[in-house]
Amino acid sequence: MLIGLAAIPLLAGCGQLRGHQGFIFDQALAGQILPGVDNRQSVERTLGRPTFTGQYATNEWYYFARDTRQLAFANPRATAQQVMRVRFDPSGNVETVDFTGLDQVANISPEGKKTPTLGRDRTFFQDLFGNIGAVGAPGAGGGAPQ
Repeated sequence: MLIGLAAIPLLAGCGQLRGHQGFIFDQALAGQILPGVDNRQSVERTLGRPTFTGQYATNEWYYFARDTRQLAFANPRATAQQVMRVRFDPSGNVETVDFTGLDQVANISPEGKKTPTLGRDRTFFQDLFGNIGAVGAPGAGGGAPQ
C-alpha cells in the first residue's frame, strides 16, 4: 500500500495535457461577418484584433485557433484547428470570408538525419585534406604577390 501511494505522484506526469492556442472562436460571431456589409472597423469590433495580417498584403486578416493534445513528454499534436481569413477590398470593405481547418496542416517527414544538397558528395576526410597542395599552387590565387 505504501508503494502504491508513492507511485501516485510519479504517474501524475503521465496524464494527458490539453492546450489551446490563438483566438477563441465563437461561431455565432464569426457567422455575422458578411461580404459587402462589414468593413475593417466592424470586423474589429465584432471579433477583436486579428491573430495576424497577411504577410504580403495588409488586406487579409487571419483569426487562428488550435487545440492540442500532449502525452507526457511527447510533442503536442493538433486535434482541431480553425483559421478564418477575412479579405478586404481596397476601400476597406469585406470582400470574402474563408474558413479552413486541419485539412491545411502539412505533415512533413524528414528523411534521415541529413538535408540533401546539390554539389559534390565528399567524405569528411576529403573535406579535411582536400586542399593540401592547392594552397600556393599556380592558378589557385595563393601565390606570392607580384
